[in-house]
Amino acid sequence: MKPTSQFADLDGVSLHYLRAGEGDPVVLLHGIPQTSHEWRYVMPRLAEKYTVIAPDLRGLGDSTRPAGAYDKKTLGADIAALVMDHLRFKRFHLVGHDWGGPVAFSLAAHHPDAVRTLSILDVVIPGDGADFSQGGRRWHHAFFRTLDLPEALCLGREELVITWLFENYGYRANCISDENKAEFLRSYKKPGAFRALLEFYRALPQDAADNSAILAAKGKLKMPVLALGGDRSFGRGMECIDSLRRVAANVRGGLVEDCGHWIAEEQPDALTEALLRFFDEFPIQEARR
Repeated sequence: MKPTSQFADLDGVSLHYLRAGEGDPVVLLHGIPQTSHEWRYVMPRLAEKYTVIAPDLRGLGDSTRPAGAYDKKTLGADIAALVMDHLRFKRFHLVGHDWGGPVAFSLAAHHPDAVRTLSILDVVIPGDGADFSQGGRRWHHAFFRTLDLPEALCLGREELVITWLFENYGYRANCISDENKAEFLRSYKKPGAFRALLEFYRALPQDAADNSAILAAKGKLKMPVLALGGDRSFGRGMECIDSLRRVAANVRGGLVEDCGHWIAEEQPDALTEALLRFFDEFPIQEARR
């Protein structure tokens, strides 16, 4: 089932999203340097049973690129407006990879009654008490947060930066084809897109503060959580489930074998099976809309 490409004009941003299937809703949030195209192998299987919504996050893909406001609380509010207000789904399964994970966490923390299940893929949660950047092992975090220098060094070299990330953070250097790299690069070369990418990282201190505040006010998340980390290369391994156990009360998961950071593209079948089992165990009881 081929997804349709649609747009939603929200408050201050227009979000592009892919939609496929019928049934209870599943929302897929991509990471960086990816877009909704990240889910191309996962969506068809999920769409056999579910309505699948895969947005391009604010600033990325074919969504618009407003100035400022790239903290994950704001991005989570974008997704809530898309899914709950525009599409009128009252409750849904939520999945986030890489930066889509902190966006998904924020959305779940602020709208706990709307998120039936939360799945977090190969990322940790800012403000969980641990080191988001692995003591500098994820060196690009500090570089991308530096003011002005990344723009000066990377302008016109976006392909070099993005290709390096894809070829080094997966288990195999060729885990993402040249054709698919080109599709991601297409949008990251648009005016303002690389600036938006950097703003995701520069908002990290605000993200940690926002998450710490809502955890202090409301406690750990109560909905079922699935946390999966790649076991090779720059995969987060058990860090992912360890992080989620610090911020959520009902967590399961572990490792995706023979997989680096790009889980949805390196091991799409294993991921899809894990998600389907998880959703089946915790169905959405009430009417879809």
